[in-house]
Order: sequence, then C-alpha cells, then structure tokens
Amino acid sequence: MDRIRNVSCFSKLNDEQLEKLKKISVIKKYHAKEILFYEGDAPIYLYVLLQGTLKVYKTNHKGQQIFLHQFYPGGLVAELANFENIPYPATAEFMSDSEVLRIDYKALEKDFFKNPEISFEIIKSLIAKHKILIDVIQKEVILTADAKVAKFILENEELFKTLKNTQVASILNLTPETLSRTLSKFKSSGFIELDEKHNIRVLSPEKLEEIL
Repeated sequence: MDRIRNVSCFSKLNDEQLEKLKKISVIKKYHAKEILFYEGDAPIYLYVLLQGTLKVYKTNHKGQQIFLHQFYPGGLVAELANFENIPYPATAEFMSDSEVLRIDYKALEKDFFKNPEISFEIIKSLIAKHKILIDVIQKEVILTADAKVAKFILENEELFKTLKNTQVASILNLTPETLSRTLSKFKSSGFIELDEKHNIRVLSPEKLEEIL
C-alpha cells in the first residue's frame, strides 16, 4: 500500500480509499526490452512507472524507431489514450528492469475520478505531456544534430553513465556514428570530458548553451 501512496496522484487518499484502489491494481515486473504496449493497442489499463526506465517511440514506414519520450519512476504513462479512449499512438518499451503499477482504468474512472486531488494531479500530468510534445517537435524540426546532443548532455549528464551510445543515439533519433562524431568534436573542443567507461563531465556548459 505504501508504494501506491508514494505515487503523487494517490498520495492524498485515505487508507480505505487506498485499499479500494489496491483491489483494482497489480504491480508487475518487466525486463529490459520487454514491451508494455504496442502502437494501436486498446488502452485497458492506466500505467504508473514505479521503478526503471521506459521509452515511448513511433515506427515510421521504413521500420525505423522515432523516439518520443523517456519515462522515469512516479509518472503516469500515456494516460491520454485512456481519457480519450483511443488506441495507443506509440509503442512503450522498457530500457531497464522495471516495475509498473497496472490499474483497471474503467474501475478507476468509476470510483475515483470525482476525487479532486486525483483530478488535479491528472490535469498536471496532461499539461506535462503537452510540454513534452512541444519539446519533441522543437527537437526534431528545429535542432541540429549538434544541438540535440548538447541539449541532452546539459539535461541528462548522469544518463551517460548508464546508457550505451546506441541507446543515446536512439533517444536523439540520430545514428550512432553521428553521435560519436559529435561527442568527439565536443571533446576535442574542450566542451566535455569523456572517458572509456562512457562517463561524461561537462567542462564548458556555456559553450554547449551557445550551440542551442
């Protein structure tokens, strides 16, 4: 019950409400590279990522993945599909071993959506997703490859310790070769320090900012 209470949407529920929510929920474990849902699947459950990392992507007509977003513990996943009752517009794949709270959406809607705290948290989550969409559009339409890498380094420096170059390239919708060239360029220019273990340290954040 404590793990459910730690989710911001449900933190204000009393013990009786939490017990009721527990009856329509289950915590599931997943391994890296497992799929939570595919693009086009019907949204039966509301998902909350409790542990691990999850990426959401679309597949183009050439079969290439177009990265949209990466989820971290505590957030609702693709809840708009539930609210609009539309098929999932993208595929969700785990990037590491993870745990997910899976909630029967119809039961949640019937018994909990009149709760103002839950409604407010859901609205906040939807607003956050709108900002994510704007960021995706900006990244794909406006930013150059150098700018994409610079932005990712500034915002996700710690991720370089846990992700491989191929994974980072996938997130940025770049080829691994383009990412490697860009990192080498930043390193030789003195913007970053990068060791063999893939640990990265920003030496000149202002120079990376200029690229943006």
